[in-house]
Amino acid sequence: MALAPGLRSVVRIVVADTDTAVAMGSGDVPVLGTPRLLALAEAAAAAAIRPGLEPGQTSVGTSAVLEHNRPSPLGAEVVVEAELTEVDGRRLVFRFTARQKRPPESPDDRNVIVGAGTMERMIVARDRFVSRAQHE
Repeated sequence: MALAPGLRSVVRIVVADTDTAVAMGSGDVPVLGTPRLLALAEAAAAAAIRPGLEPGQTSVGTSAVLEHNRPSPLGAEVVVEAELTEVDGRRLVFRFTARQKRPPESPDDRNVIVGAGTMERMIVARDRFVSRAQHE
């Protein structure tokens, strides 16, 4: 499988105590923390391209722009989708969107967008990357 724009992956969670701003150290409210949202987006992006990587390759995050627009309380189901939008050699660009699923009893069946953004990842040789990191 070649790496090409359009590859996608989805990560889903139900917000738990360990996902909150309190647990992340980024605030004092019991809602999905922004660092956790970014980690979910990174996980979705990495999963989208994993099948297309050569043996011994991995990808690492190099930059991200994230807007976290709405709170997601404990127990909320959050779905983060990442899509590969650009391949420039080893540099990969993704767009991601995080949605909070409405409860089944909600009169409005639309999902609420809680965050969105873009990120870049770089394809690297895993062993070489780890070795260099240990010696810097």
